[in-house]
Amino acid sequence: MKKFFLRAAVSIVLIVAVFAINLIWFKPFFIREFYERTFLRFALDSPEVLSSLRLLEPLGIRGHNRELNNASLAFEDEQLARLHKDLATLHRYDTTGMAGQARLSYKILDWYMTNEDQGAKFRYDNYPVNQLFGVQNEFPTFMATMHHVGDERDAEDYNIRLGKLPAKFGQVLEGLKVREQHGVVPPTFVIDKVLAEMTNFTAQAPEQNILYTAFRAKLAKLPDLPAAKKTELLADTKKQLQTAVYPAYQGLITYFTALRARSTTDAGVWKFPNGAAYYAHCLRQNTTTNLSAKQIHALGLREVARITAEMRTILQVQREAGADSVGPTMARLGEAPRFLYPDTGGGRAQILADYRRLLAEVAKGLTPAFRIRPTARLAVARVPEFKQKTSPGAYYDRAALDGSRPGTFYANLYDVKATPKFGMRTLAYHEGIPGHHFQLGIAQEMKGLPTFRTVIPFTAYAEGWALYAEQLAWELGFEKDPYDNLGRLRAELFRAVRLVVDTGMHDQRWTREQAIRYMRQTTGMAQTDVEAEIERYIVLPGQACAYKVGMLKILELRERARQQLGPKFDLRDFHDAVLQNGAMPLVVLEQVVNAYIAAKKAA
Repeated sequence: MKKFFLRAAVSIVLIVAVFAINLIWFKPFFIREFYERTFLRFALDSPEVLSSLRLLEPLGIRGHNRELNNASLAFEDEQLARLHKDLATLHRYDTTGMAGQARLSYKILDWYMTNEDQGAKFRYDNYPVNQLFGVQNEFPTFMATMHHVGDERDAEDYNIRLGKLPAKFGQVLEGLKVREQHGVVPPTFVIDKVLAEMTNFTAQAPEQNILYTAFRAKLAKLPDLPAAKKTELLADTKKQLQTAVYPAYQGLITYFTALRARSTTDAGVWKFPNGAAYYAHCLRQNTTTNLSAKQIHALGLREVARITAEMRTILQVQREAGADSVGPTMARLGEAPRFLYPDTGGGRAQILADYRRLLAEVAKGLTPAFRIRPTARLAVARVPEFKQKTSPGAYYDRAALDGSRPGTFYANLYDVKATPKFGMRTLAYHEGIPGHHFQLGIAQEMKGLPTFRTVIPFTAYAEGWALYAEQLAWELGFEKDPYDNLGRLRAELFRAVRLVVDTGMHDQRWTREQAIRYMRQTTGMAQTDVEAEIERYIVLPGQACAYKVGMLKILELRERARQQLGPKFDLRDFHDAVLQNGAMPLVVLEQVVNAYIAAKKAA
């Protein structure tokens, strides 16, 4: 009997070993294991993502919290090779008989991985350090907002990460030099803004730097940590800033100062060696459609004309002077004292308080439209001051999976004129409820699906939903004031203008100044906002086209469901179908909605 149990135990060990070896190095027996392996590899390769999601901390695994992402070209080579191999493995699974969520998971991952694999040839056609994003501003933001400090070990890991910054900056610099040899040099204005940002960052006394002040605030929330230990930790932070962080920044400053002589004022990626093909890839990646640049440009012009006509009618009813010229009239209204907050600390605090009030109001009135809501909390905060000058008007950061950090709507308060009261409701609905906070929160909290389904990004779906949420809130009666409705329409007009200027710069060779002039005259937005937006499109080609394309597709699908279902149509059912499956390409979303319509008809 003893030998029998021994043989059984050995057999079990061998079976587990075979399964583990197969799972790690070869094609897993089950496609679900392949999905989880693919996600796990991605997550384990990104300690910063792991720290943000906080998936492993509940298991007692914390070593990643002292590491930074590998930004080397060699590591990138490995990732691209693995992506190509994983895609081939995915295609080896038999999809016969796949249905429901299993089939949907396959379609989503196949589309995503195929697109990423096809984009590998454009790996050097971008600006990884620019005025909007890059290690120079993402690192301080990550450390200040994402690196959790719950005890002494977390605090020590914070300083260890600071000390590892020179290695990461060196890897980024390696990639910048390869791009330069490839003929990809940022426009002069990008270099100037990056240099100004980094110079200002390093000119601060260490004790005034966000990396120091944020850490000090985190330590203040640890009452059990002795004061002497806090003093010691902060002294180390100062040392790391002086000996590691600032010298790393100086290396990039030196490089960009020399690179400036090679730059031009050309804004579009048409100037790249593979510019036209690269931009076509950017449009497909961001809109998840096969629309060409010319088709998107024409769509933008049509939408601009339609929305402008609606706004003109409202302005005429309100008897606003100059109603026929929508852009200039909106610019004048945007500077009218009745719509502005004081340009003071108190005024900015009131903006944040009013955003919280608006979000609390809409959260109470969504029962007719939604059955499901995220459990994650929503916070409102201002964009960190060190990067507010070049940041967009607002953005959203998703909550931590373990609930330790709420979802956060960040409002840019650099220029209070960029926050007229009539535009606040729409912005709150877009970034918060029922926009990004709903969509991302619900996706992140889905149960029983492969992990990648909770985090995979598709811009047209996510931003299309947020723009759709703006219109939905108006349809539900949350913008009864005609000026609030003007704010909504101007926000939609702004997204339509994006289609025009993005394709204008990257396909039709518009200049930066030409794009700024068109957006300013058409929308009447604040000059600072317009400049920041146009400069964003220059470094993120195609991304701005996703919003309107995604919104129009969701509206098209909603109308299709309404027409085909008649009295069986329920807005809550439609939103369930759109939201309960997480982000996906628009072509897959259309298939999901068609299936919902068919099932509802048959019921």
